[in-house]
Amino acid sequence: MSENVENNAVQNMDLFEQRTAKIRDYQEAGINPFGGAFPNVELIEVVRTKELPPEGSELPGPEATVAGRMTAKRGMGKSIFADLRDSTGRLQLFAGKSDMPEEMFALCRKLDIGDIIGVKGNLFTTKTGELTLRVKEITLLSKSMRPLPEKFHGLVDVEQRYRQRYLDLIANPEVKDVFRKRSAIIREVRNFLADRGFMEVETPMLQPLAGGASATPFETFYGALNSTVYMRIAPELYLKRLLVGGFEKVFELNRSFRNEGLDRRHNPEFTMLEIYQAYSNCEGMMELIESMISTVAMKVCGTLKIDHGNGKVLDFTPPFRRATYHELCKEKGGDDWFDITPAERIERGQKLGLDVNSSMSDLEVTNELYEKLVEPTNIQPTFVTRLPAELLPLANPCADDPTLVDVFELGVNGMELAPAYSELNNPIIQRQRFMDQFEATKEEGDELENKVDEDFLTALEYGMPPAGGMGVGIDRLVMALTGAESIRDVILFPQMKRLK
Repeated sequence: MSENVENNAVQNMDLFEQRTAKIRDYQEAGINPFGGAFPNVELIEVVRTKELPPEGSELPGPEATVAGRMTAKRGMGKSIFADLRDSTGRLQLFAGKSDMPEEMFALCRKLDIGDIIGVKGNLFTTKTGELTLRVKEITLLSKSMRPLPEKFHGLVDVEQRYRQRYLDLIANPEVKDVFRKRSAIIREVRNFLADRGFMEVETPMLQPLAGGASATPFETFYGALNSTVYMRIAPELYLKRLLVGGFEKVFELNRSFRNEGLDRRHNPEFTMLEIYQAYSNCEGMMELIESMISTVAMKVCGTLKIDHGNGKVLDFTPPFRRATYHELCKEKGGDDWFDITPAERIERGQKLGLDVNSSMSDLEVTNELYEKLVEPTNIQPTFVTRLPAELLPLANPCADDPTLVDVFELGVNGMELAPAYSELNNPIIQRQRFMDQFEATKEEGDELENKVDEDFLTALEYGMPPAGGMGVGIDRLVMALTGAESIRDVILFPQMKRLK
């Protein structure tokens, strides 16, 4: 620990003890330092819209009742200026000794930065033109025992910002704006889908089989059923059962879980939007996601061009670029990438810096090229189409080539934002795909009945209409529309390694 950090820690402990002593002083004076309700509170953004008397008028300004955290305080003899902040903004306070009882002014003097207070008074404008509330009554609502970090000095540790998000929100108002936008984005997504006739549904988060995507699930034991269950990795198979049951347009904004690594684009607990529309297909999902993102961007951000800093601007103006998987792989691997021998492909891949070797299949080598050299370069919205069938066992084959599937992956800012399929509704092909996947991935002790969802196959055998389906990573969508470059910046409480 550096000398400065150590000195700050000692100083903060001294302040903690001083503030703890103040609590005792308040209690002895009959003041509750952790008060109750403070009714009729107005938001600061609303207070700022109130009309003041004309300049030179002797009429008092309009009354206002506000509450929030005191973030600055400046004493000037018989007057005190302070800043009060709530979720909508900042308002200057002025407390004059002649405007209130002596004991109330004494309370004002004792208040510390960080205290949560309720204030009543009249609005006026200072000589410098700042809207200010002349305090008539003040109530201590919650005593802050710990000093707040200074915005530019006390909360610069990124990990601390994520671990103590409450301090991040207090010290950095712009962080609040990100999460306000997140809330607005989710609200507008719901509104868009409702306007299109989609019904929002809920499906199980605890599932007897981990299905709907390829990922490592979180596993737990359900005592009441005496069985192992899994946190869902995707709601897909349940939503398709609803198509079988006769709901034609459904979506779920869901929490999903994958027991895998953390990085700037992955969190093991994440928010996913899954959409299914009967009688649609991959092309229909393209139109849907283009329209949804552009509509939401305009309503929440007021523009289709989102600045990500350093000269990078994402443009969500439809139509988005379209390119096939093979075309993009040839752009990075060479026009003859799919014509050369497997050995030559591995050799070329190694020269390109890929982690490939002779034990890998042709598909694995090509997909390494795609994931390492293609996907990171899809900065502007790009629909990648016609992917290899082996990668996506739940998608319909392309009519002109059964080795490819009728899907797209929407890439934005170097990451996959939304995969979509013309959904496979042939139960015979679906069963074979599941069997092939089981054989390719099974490990010692794996049993077929614990890996293949027979009830889903049974549902398909009753008949599922042709459909388009799509998953949208909400956390990543928020990143794209707010300019964030880390998923942790758009999740209020991201997963962190536990401190010892």
